[in-house]
Formats: sequence, C-alpha cells, structure tokens
Amino acid sequence: MPKMKTDSGAKKRVKITGSGKLRRGKAFRGHLMETKSSVRARRLGKETDFSPGIEKRVKRQMGL
Repeated sequence: MPKMKTDSGAKKRVKITGSGKLRRGKAFRGHLMETKSSVRARRLGKETDFSPGIEKRVKRQMGL
C-alpha cells in the first residue's frame, strides 16, 4: 500500500503549533470589507482552532 499524499490545499491553509494543535484563518475576510464593522474585521483577522471532529480529518489530510 503506498503512502497517503498530503492534501496540498490543506497544507497551504493550516499551521501546526509547537504543541501539535492545528490553526486556521477565518473566512469572510477576502472582500466586501466596507460593509463589515472594524470590530468584526479585526476578529476575522485572527487565527482560530479547528473543532475536534474536523481537526481529526484535517490531520489525516496533512499526513499527521
């Protein structure tokens, strides 16, 4: 059985912390920012954790 390849899209979007947790950027920051409040824009700019169920799937995609 060959090794499972790393999902290239996941690799570009996910960071791994020193403790092994996965971090992701938030959605809805790409465009149409005029209508969003500055508080919301700052909140969307921060990274966040994955929910436990999704983190398990993403780790598998990353080959971890």
